[in-house]
Amino acid sequence: MQERIAHGHSLRKGRVSEVGRIYLVTTVVRNRRPIFLDWLLGRLLVSVMRQAEQQGRVDSCAWVIMPDHLHWLFRLTDGTLDGLMRDIKSHSGRQINRAGGLGASFWQAGYHDRAVRHDEDLKAIARYVVANPLRAGLAARMGEYPLWDAAWL
Repeated sequence: MQERIAHGHSLRKGRVSEVGRIYLVTTVVRNRRPIFLDWLLGRLLVSVMRQAEQQGRVDSCAWVIMPDHLHWLFRLTDGTLDGLMRDIKSHSGRQINRAGGLGASFWQAGYHDRAVRHDEDLKAIARYVVANPLRAGLAARMGEYPLWDAAWL
């Protein structure tokens, strides 16, 4: 089996951070460990995301925490995208490692981001984001899956 080469550093090429812009961000747990099958550990990540909202750094549009990664659609309202993601991953990683008795680095390096164009349908993107558990076979309907939220749904 060929070893996967990490390419987190290449994800930063051409990245621009713009306050007021809407981003769709995906970040992955190191080695794709399905840590968030324990929904209580997922709630720790939700708590850190909510803190960023309370601090005025983001306005969340939609998010879903899958067993081994996060999809988050939000408007950046203060600071930089890199600063936000560094803080989210750092704070959540410490809390999750402590609560789950994990000792290793939690998040994979880097993250994938896509700036949403102004003419794109945010509700359609939000529906796509929160439907991930359905497509993955983790739930038959959204009400069965505990780790998601959307402003319009």
